[in-house]
Amino acid sequence: MKVLLLKDPKDKDSGPDPYVKELGLYGFEATLIPVLSFEFISLESLFEKLSHPECYGGLVFTSPRALEAIKICLKEKSKNEAWLKSLKQRWKTKPTYVVGKATASLVEEIGLIPQGEKSGNAEKLAEYICSREEPNSSALLFPCGALKREVLPTALREKGIPLESLTVYQTTQHPDLRESLSSYFSQQGIPASVVFFSPSGVKFCLQHIQKLSGDFLAHIKFAAIGPTTAEALEAAGVPVPCTAESPTPQDLAAGLQKVLQAQNCRVSE
Repeated sequence: MKVLLLKDPKDKDSGPDPYVKELGLYGFEATLIPVLSFEFISLESLFEKLSHPECYGGLVFTSPRALEAIKICLKEKSKNEAWLKSLKQRWKTKPTYVVGKATASLVEEIGLIPQGEKSGNAEKLAEYICSREEPNSSALLFPCGALKREVLPTALREKGIPLESLTVYQTTQHPDLRESLSSYFSQQGIPASVVFFSPSGVKFCLQHIQKLSGDFLAHIKFAAIGPTTAEALEAAGVPVPCTAESPTPQDLAAGLQKVLQAQNCRVSE
């Protein structure tokens, strides 16, 4: 059975994409189509803030892109030397809160220790942070995207925990998206499932997929990597029979197997 994954491929240097690999173990034929492009901004301001760990109580990351912004900063020799010489060690004494394994692994790559990676979404991470931080303590630095949701900032504000947000990337539609979707549907046909990985993906892809599927739209089982993305689909009037329990390849594959297996049983009856 074919599964269409609306996400960026993992870096080629690190081997096959873990979602494609895991779905393959379940007998699914998964294809990736990149949905988003990212433009990094305010990098000088970001590093300026990273240069003053004494001003902050810790770091918060809800997206791998925010870590990519830091890695771009660290490509500059002088900044990398400053990071390795003292900044990394000074930040290491403070908590680094993250959502999900992908973000956690990038935190480890820059030499910090992630906390809260099993939270799975911003709501649960906010609860986790609130259980560990004191009100009116030093602000947590939150490098984020222009389209960030307000769930985490609002939850922390209500508990009196200061958070300093800095927009370090903007999200736009991938320039090849429409062409890639048209090509997939004309060559591969209608997939058994389409998996969305972000509300932005819903915004940029859903109408194209509805148009390309035509009368066969009802045959597709739509899936979401987490509750936020599922909400975006449901708000657009699309039923979501599968939401991964946590944003991992294993949970997504297990969820899809349940949904598609049930569908197969009904077809064969």
